[in-house]
Amino acid sequence: MPAFPERPGMPARQISSSSFAEAFNTARSKLSTVTFQDAEFEESDTSSPSLSSDSEGPVSSSESVTSAPPSPVSSIGSPVTPHSPSTESSVADNFAFAFDIDGVLIRGGRPIPEAIEAMKVLNGENEFGISVPYIFLTNGGGKFETERCQDLSRQLEMEVSPGQFICGHTPMREFANRYGTVLVIGGEGEKCREVAEGYGFRNVITPGDIMKANESTAPFRRLTESERSKSRDLLANGAKLSDIVIEAIFVFADSRDWASDLQIMLDIAQSKGGRLETRSETFTEGPPIYFSHNDVLWSAAHEHARLGMGALRKIVETVFEDTTGGRRLKTHAFGKPQVSTFEFATRLLQQWRAAQHGLAESEPPETVYFVGDTPESDIRGTNSMNEKSKHTEWYSILVKTGVYQAGTEPRYKPRRLVNTVLDAVNHGIRREMARQKRFPLDEAAMKAIAEGRTPNFVTRAGPFSDP
Repeated sequence: MPAFPERPGMPARQISSSSFAEAFNTARSKLSTVTFQDAEFEESDTSSPSLSSDSEGPVSSSESVTSAPPSPVSSIGSPVTPHSPSTESSVADNFAFAFDIDGVLIRGGRPIPEAIEAMKVLNGENEFGISVPYIFLTNGGGKFETERCQDLSRQLEMEVSPGQFICGHTPMREFANRYGTVLVIGGEGEKCREVAEGYGFRNVITPGDIMKANESTAPFRRLTESERSKSRDLLANGAKLSDIVIEAIFVFADSRDWASDLQIMLDIAQSKGGRLETRSETFTEGPPIYFSHNDVLWSAAHEHARLGMGALRKIVETVFEDTTGGRRLKTHAFGKPQVSTFEFATRLLQQWRAAQHGLAESEPPETVYFVGDTPESDIRGTNSMNEKSKHTEWYSILVKTGVYQAGTEPRYKPRRLVNTVLDAVNHGIRREMARQKRFPLDEAAMKAIAEGRTPNFVTRAGPFSDP
């Protein structure tokens, strides 16, 4: 086998809290230029409904919603990274990758063994000597994007920039100027309140605030002294709970107290226009409820998938119907599998390719390989995006390290089923090299490419083959 010229090693990447904060603040200011556009209702809940109405109440069905793609005159701006644009000698300009995180790269807070190696391959440590642009698109949340990037950087032993990262509640920032007083649910402690206020929400109330003001709200739950001290006093200066009107409910992250959160959400959904401690006679006056994603299951440290936010959403809707004489509650969900989430990611990816790799922002990649572990969100959304996209092929790859159970038939079929994220990365790169005829193939593989199919990559003798 001919020897390859030795490529220089990848430079060490340093993680800096200040650089992350600076990068995130700049990226956030750029993202603030994104505007919502009206989208028509469709039968499939992978499309986004109109966000233009000023008021929304319970109606006949639930719906899913994400930020619509920016208009041609309103871009998300160039994602800013703490280091200079890439200076690799060879960057893939016609394809890129996008990754889910939990169950693909991370499980139970620890990196899946092949994940670190997969990132090295994308960063140029591969047989072709090319670097491949990539972003992260997760339904998870509960922290500032900056903090999630820091966590992922430590786990993957590389620097992840806010300019290449989208989490489930990122699009919620666009609602900060629409609503005044909001209820924010989920996450650890006061973190989601801090994130919401960081997004620009002006008056953020949590379930803890309400339980502090009225201990009988959740009969089987008592706040700890620490929780009580951190919760805000809604009764200060002689105020009453009935003076407070909740204009919208946002579930930023998975609930840590389903029973109490469910009770409070139902109370407000059944209220008169969101006014606390009131009850509507028609059950049609409640404020809108937004969930950052709709995953019923997610991959955690346990050997079996755990219940996620989508399960809480179903419970809220079901119990509302059971307690209102059959009224159906319309709630909303961001995140995958909604197509507009992938459209938002497309914009981010194009900006990232331009800022980090010096590629033309106006020219999208021909193919985006999306790697996920959940057929109902990752694969369904990718396939839906592929059907809608006019210029880019969205190619779905399902891994066996997360929610999907090996040996079962997924409801939404991926283009490729592989064992790990490293297999997914290698498959995508070799598929692209085969298309460019830079990978030596046997006759069957060449025929598959000619017919538009993906070859099995059985190599014949050539410069990348063993002797």
